[in-house]
Amino acid sequence: MLNSIHHVAIIASDYKKSKNFYTEILGLEIIRENYRQERDSYKLDLKIGESEIELFSFPNPPKRPTTPEARGLRHLCFSVEDINDVVDKLNKKGIETEAIRVDEFTGGLYTFLQDPDGLPIELYMVKEKK
Repeated sequence: MLNSIHHVAIIASDYKKSKNFYTEILGLEIIRENYRQERDSYKLDLKIGESEIELFSFPNPPKRPTTPEARGLRHLCFSVEDINDVVDKLNKKGIETEAIRVDEFTGGLYTFLQDPDGLPIELYMVKEKK
């Protein structure tokens, strides 16, 4: 019935800052960018693997209600090939990450960082198969 996730939508409080974060820091490819004058809103479509992220701007969007344990989307997770390399590159660009941890159930390695609006982002590296 369901095949895959087509896209995830994110609303940014500072469009230029978030655009820079997702494209220049995380390296996502821009598919298209549109400005909707009637809504004073940008919509930026970004490619991540076979999926997309839609980055929106709206005038004065409300803040997230609480930490990741609030109802709704908890975090966004990206699969990475080499978590140590990705963390090192992000840290060199001034992006703070948590300590790399081991998933007790899968053995995979993971860490968290935040986008410019505090949205939790997980980086996950699948445990190598022996």
